[in-house]
Amino acid sequence: MRPTYHALVLNLHQPAGNLQELWEKNPWEAKEILFALDRIPRSLWGYEDIARVHLALSGTLLETLADPAFQAMVYGTVDVGSLLWYYQNTALFEILGTAYYHPVLPLIPPEDWSEQLSRWLGIGRHLFWRENFQGFWPPEMGFCMELIPLLKALGYRYVLVDSEHVEPVTPMDWPKLLYRPHVACYGGAEIVVIVRDRDLSNAQESGMEPEWFCREVEERTRWCDAPPLVTTCTDGDNGGWFRNVTYGANFWTAFYVPLLERARGDCAVPRPVFIHEYLDRYGVHGEVQVHTGAWNTGWHHGRGFIQWTGSQRQKDGLRAIWKLSQRVHALRRRANELGRREMEFQNLLEQALWRLLRAETSCNFFWGEAWVERAERDLEAARTSLEAAERYLQS
Repeated sequence: MRPTYHALVLNLHQPAGNLQELWEKNPWEAKEILFALDRIPRSLWGYEDIARVHLALSGTLLETLADPAFQAMVYGTVDVGSLLWYYQNTALFEILGTAYYHPVLPLIPPEDWSEQLSRWLGIGRHLFWRENFQGFWPPEMGFCMELIPLLKALGYRYVLVDSEHVEPVTPMDWPKLLYRPHVACYGGAEIVVIVRDRDLSNAQESGMEPEWFCREVEERTRWCDAPPLVTTCTDGDNGGWFRNVTYGANFWTAFYVPLLERARGDCAVPRPVFIHEYLDRYGVHGEVQVHTGAWNTGWHHGRGFIQWTGSQRQKDGLRAIWKLSQRVHALRRRANELGRREMEFQNLLEQALWRLLRAETSCNFFWGEAWVERAERDLEAARTSLEAAERYLQS
């Protein structure tokens, strides 16, 4: 009997300052989130022989968890400093690279991509004590082929994409398309593409039983002629299924740990695997192209990014980001040409840049118009710093 492999991927993200604000205004929700984060390693202790989990932590979440003031504030509820240490258990966790402020990358200016990705690498390398991260998690699974050269230049081996947007270049049937890794090529660079099973991921998000999952995987992979890789990706700190504190009523204690128990003794159960281990063992199948899009949300399918662009105010906010980004990068290039390195000027320019990058956070545009004001505030602060930098350069 050929084995079947399961790659579990969890996205963990909180916007800058969100946990601190919740701790003050809605402490139980803040505790639910912290408990959900802390439950991940605690649920897996003792299963190092079989458990394999991929984690993508946004830069803003890592920044909050690493903040000594925040650690002191929540100490007694969750030991956040120890939690970061637990995530370094390489027997259980594969850390995926991502973008620092969790933007929908195809919706922001390409000149900002490298800043978002390199800043995450800075904090990721510091907190996880490693130079390289094999896999890349595009926030909201927002991907476009134009990202491929940058991902390769930063050392990524593979990227996760949603099944809704993948189209074969090499002729293949749908089981091969969904359950084998492939390559995608753009601009002379290529990267391995790992395809998320949208239907099974929807079940993972809302709640499922181990028996149902095993039967569904068996049925879906029945016609695979090589060991299939079934990849499920969801948030890991949102929704009642992940936040529920009752034993036996959340993802870990009702589904994943019982699945691990079965996998230890039944070779027919999908075996957890790190994606890089699967690639080392079985390689890739063919070539695909990936259409620009995101994963599905509770309201939209991910095509056209309607979740983030549905209203005029959302569109205006994104348009303002593009305009300000052009000004910021033009001034950076001008300063480099003139050799201007004064500390006061560079500080003003950095203030403008990081405020711009934070304005690009996907959450600012996800909730209709409810959070667009947060992007607008950051953009206004960025303009103020940029104008001061422009005046400085002219003086």
